[in-house]
Amino acid sequence: MAAAATVLEAPPLTEIRPVLVEVSVGRGAEAAVAAAERLVDANRHEEAVALLEEFPSEAWRPQKLALRHLLVLSWVDMVRGRLERAGELLWQADALARSPHFDASERAEVLYRQGCLALRGARVAEASSLFTRAIETNDRSANPSRTIQAHAHEWRARCHVLRRDWAAARRDVERSLDAADAVGDPQLRAHGLFQASIVAERERQWLLARCYAEEALEAYAAHGNLLSAARTLNNLGCLEFLLGNVATAERRLCEAARIAADAGSDADVAQASSSLAQVYLRTDRPGEARDRALAAEELLEGRTDFLDELGNVQLVLANTFAAEGDREGCEAWLDRAEESFAELGSSSHLAAAWTARGDVARAHGDADAAADLYRRAVEALQDFHF
Repeated sequence: MAAAATVLEAPPLTEIRPVLVEVSVGRGAEAAVAAAERLVDANRHEEAVALLEEFPSEAWRPQKLALRHLLVLSWVDMVRGRLERAGELLWQADALARSPHFDASERAEVLYRQGCLALRGARVAEASSLFTRAIETNDRSANPSRTIQAHAHEWRARCHVLRRDWAAARRDVERSLDAADAVGDPQLRAHGLFQASIVAERERQWLLARCYAEEALEAYAAHGNLLSAARTLNNLGCLEFLLGNVATAERRLCEAARIAADAGSDADVAQASSSLAQVYLRTDRPGEARDRALAAEELLEGRTDFLDELGNVQLVLANTFAAEGDREGCEAWLDRAEESFAELGSSSHLAAAWTARGDVARAHGDADAAADLYRRAVEALQDFHF
């Protein structure tokens, strides 16, 4: 693990730039797919699609090449929020991968990507099952892919986090990191470290979470992965705030928003803006918080793959109205937040909404209603039931 000061001693984050990805199109469609895969790994999705569009449809007829082509396009559609289109492409990929021409590890990759799509669509149980099938299918291969192993464990850890199963999440993170180390890919390891940071934060180990996130950021910055750097900076900003470093938190979050904008991701700009709104709200600046949260909510409109962040933004907006004594405005936004969290299926998020409702009821003298809401939140987070 890197020391906590590693990133602070690195070149300024404003100097993070995308790395050059070599594109030797002259060698044909196979070289173009390989370059597109590298671009996707660096979160440069528009460039990847533009590169593949230069080739006619008949260029993708060899089955092995056709599968890789479909996987690139489906991933780009998924991160753009076009979940239905991504699903159609993965259905084609699944049908193709069932051919005897493909190894179990290639079928495992399709299962892994189907799991990612399911999780983006808030189908957590389905996603977890698909990641498990991907891991098991990959293990049956004559040549198991360590990369798929690392990815599938890392993404399954996300499912465990949503279910508040921290022990299972930690196990999957450890397996992901072991596989990434075996591959020797710093970015693959960074993905695992990012999830390790999230798990540590959920367990209130904020210093440990910051160490993991800083090590991940160092790898992303070194490889010019703007989008992943922005996401890590967002989490680091939140951790700095939890550690009492308000000014540092604000700098981190503003930098996260700027880099996300440079990377062309409105959803990630929205996440950084939402986090900054939280900082403003918790430091008695409800007006500034509302401005940031409204901007974030607008950017996330229609993004069903960001339900957690959308609900968080709506919860912040509710709390800005509560801070100003506007019960009607507060409850209107709480209704929207609870609807988003219910669709997400996360008990932790729903508990936060019910706690906020309890606070509103208590502030207006309705102690019985507040007690009922607090109890409901506690029961949602309860780990045993008998």
